[in-house]
Amino acid sequence: VQLVESGGGLVQPGGALRLSCAASGFTFSRYTMSWHRQAPGKERELVTTITSAGGITNYIDSVKGRFTISRDNAKNTVYLQMNSLKPEDTAKYYCNARSFTDSYWGQGTQVTVSS
Repeated sequence: VQLVESGGGLVQPGGALRLSCAASGFTFSRYTMSWHRQAPGKERELVTTITSAGGITNYIDSVKGRFTISRDNAKNTVYLQMNSLKPEDTAKYYCNARSFTDSYWGQGTQVTVSS
């Protein structure tokens, strides 16, 4: 099982990034996918989720209207489009795959929002 995040980097406030998480080794289309983040000195927090078929998404209040989660089950990939980035979005971002019995994590990708 592998989840490989990519797309992180350094961006100025107000900028945008698109994160990707490529999955392999399990039946991607059967899993709820989510993005989490962890800032230095803080606990990891759930940012957004998307159901297996992509029909339902949820976001924490602080990213609503700025972040969009999506998935392509044909490509076994989940995305996080992040717009209007703020310094407080700085964190390491992780994707997670979850079913009733399993939970898998990627290694994370760093997002730094700074001028």
